[in-house]
Amino acid sequence: MAVQKPFFPLLFKCLLTTCYLLVQCFGSSNAVGGVGQGKLGKWQLLLNNTGVVAMHMALTLQNTVLIFDQTSSGPSGYTLHRSSDGRRCLGLPRSMTDPDCSAHSVEYHIGRNSVRPLRLQTDTWCSSGSILSDGTLLQTGGYGDGYRRIRYFKPCSDRRCDWNESSDSLMDNRWYASNMLLPENDSTIVMGGLRTYTYEFIPKRSSSGRSFYLPFLHQTNDRDQHGNNLYPFLHLSADGNLFIFANRDSILFNYKNNTVLKTFPRIPGSGSRNYPSSGSSVILPLDYTNRYQKVEVMVCGGSTTGAYRAARRRNFLTGLSSCGRMVITGKIHRWKMEEMPGPRLLNDMLILPTGQILIINGAKEGSAGWNNAASPSLQPYLYEPTKPSGKRFSVLSSTNIPRMYHSSAILLPDGRVLVAGSNPNNRPQNVSVQYAKHGLNVVPYNEDFTVTFFLGRRPNNLVEFNVYSPPFATHAFSMNQRMLKLRSTGLVRENNGWFSAVVKAPPTPTVAPSGYYMLTVLNGGIPSTSTWVNFIHT
Repeated sequence: MAVQKPFFPLLFKCLLTTCYLLVQCFGSSNAVGGVGQGKLGKWQLLLNNTGVVAMHMALTLQNTVLIFDQTSSGPSGYTLHRSSDGRRCLGLPRSMTDPDCSAHSVEYHIGRNSVRPLRLQTDTWCSSGSILSDGTLLQTGGYGDGYRRIRYFKPCSDRRCDWNESSDSLMDNRWYASNMLLPENDSTIVMGGLRTYTYEFIPKRSSSGRSFYLPFLHQTNDRDQHGNNLYPFLHLSADGNLFIFANRDSILFNYKNNTVLKTFPRIPGSGSRNYPSSGSSVILPLDYTNRYQKVEVMVCGGSTTGAYRAARRRNFLTGLSSCGRMVITGKIHRWKMEEMPGPRLLNDMLILPTGQILIINGAKEGSAGWNNAASPSLQPYLYEPTKPSGKRFSVLSSTNIPRMYHSSAILLPDGRVLVAGSNPNNRPQNVSVQYAKHGLNVVPYNEDFTVTFFLGRRPNNLVEFNVYSPPFATHAFSMNQRMLKLRSTGLVRENNGWFSAVVKAPPTPTVAPSGYYMLTVLNGGIPSTSTWVNFIHT
């Protein structure tokens, strides 16, 4: 039985990521069919200072963005009325120097182009996160008093919500760890960290709540290079197992019984891909045409062998320009290598509503760490996975603001990309966009639901429906990022330019873990403003 959902407007328009990227620009008068006016892009500065460096960012279902730094970074741009222990701050001289009197997190309201300060109680420096099925951000680990802390932020419409610290704790220190939301309802795995070769679950899976040793994390550690396996790349395969990539190696892992199922070939070439070498990775869009069973990962960029120690001596080695793609399902596994237009590390990789991959931010030389990189990468790259090899990359317009260590990038519901942060540059900026009113639509797995949209004229022969899981972004990796191309049938023209289509929800939480996704309609490759849809367990 089809589940009728409220309509959302799809006035196909010029989709410029003001401040960040113009992916495609079509005038509204020629939105259906035709040829784009170019893909070079446009940048626009809107907020000169958010007050907090965007070491971490996450989009909420309220169309706001959480931005937060480390609490040990000193005073920020916002003074709290009182410190975490209740001492008065506002209006007193100590508020200018006491970091406990500063807000180290803000919530950015996209439509209003404004921020409000939030209170973090423990240090989130180089922490990790994932978004739960009700839209709550689960946030884990950090530094010092934050090593084993668990935090939650539940977004609200009245702008009164704030960070909450859990009374539960992690079993091990988690500094530079990664999170992955699992198919089991609201279960998250937290993996790795500096000199931490274990993983654990939230909520705990037994009364003992123990962590589990994973030799792979120990084996991939470069002791003299600060790890090179931190913030491991985690991707959930369609069979319910975890793909784990660290340093140069990767495995398929059954987290339910602590078993390595496959050891994949080492990615070709020298150098490393994980922090502090800091390349990036995505899982390419999953497609209904093969029942979501072909799972392919992509890894791009990173640092040359020895780059971290060399950078500490102010010798900045050229980064890696290679990307590797590998299908992790099936029986044959081989890395297919490609060259980016230039070397890149500290780069973010985002899946755009069109299924293209945006490679943005970063540097050309050095490694991660304070002042460890040089030669900022100012031009984003656009990668089109379905084009022939050798024709997949294009270079977009350059920014004049370097985005290197401790910068982040996330996709917004209207297709624009928000970029902020960079250390030691204390000048984070954000993008201003306007949204149509969204509906919070609930759809059970494997059921049909109806999407109604306005087009105004005859649609292109190719109308697609994609859903995107908003990630937690930090340190060149977007945790839990995922896109699915959904099956649709029965496109029907309604009245006055409105259309409806029956769309099939993902079959299981193994393919798409439960939670909120951004649903986008594409007309001949032109994406709409997204609306939220919630896939749930029944």
